[in-house]
Amino acid sequence: MRLVAFLFVAGAPSLSIADDSPVAADVATGKAVYSQTCIACHGSNGKGAIPGVRDLTDADGPLAKSDEELIGSITDGFQSPGAAMAMPPKGGNPTLTADDISAVLSYLRAEFGSSRRCGKPTNACNGAGQASKC
Repeated sequence: MRLVAFLFVAGAPSLSIADDSPVAADVATGKAVYSQTCIACHGSNGKGAIPGVRDLTDADGPLAKSDEELIGSITDGFQSPGAAMAMPPKGGNPTLTADDISAVLSYLRAEFGSSRRCGKPTNACNGAGQASKC
């Protein structure tokens, strides 16, 4: 079971996960993986650091897909239709494990997912592993 709480600072919601939960460990590991592998193209804010990279904060963007589809795209690489460049398998880091990829997905959903944008709990999913739309 996921433990999720919201803190309000100056009226703006922010996601906080209990530090000792398995989800928090995944998010922390995922943040480290993102910082080492993904940040060069996707940027620290998830909006894309170079032209042609998908915006992870877009409500209809990559994080609108199911976990299964995203894990496949990260593992095998992905090229958006009409994009000039593709994301290489494992973001170009062949040492990433399945656990690393799962952890980075947990981080992406916590940091850039629709639950982060609209203040809904991370577990407000539509049953397909997708966060509810705002």
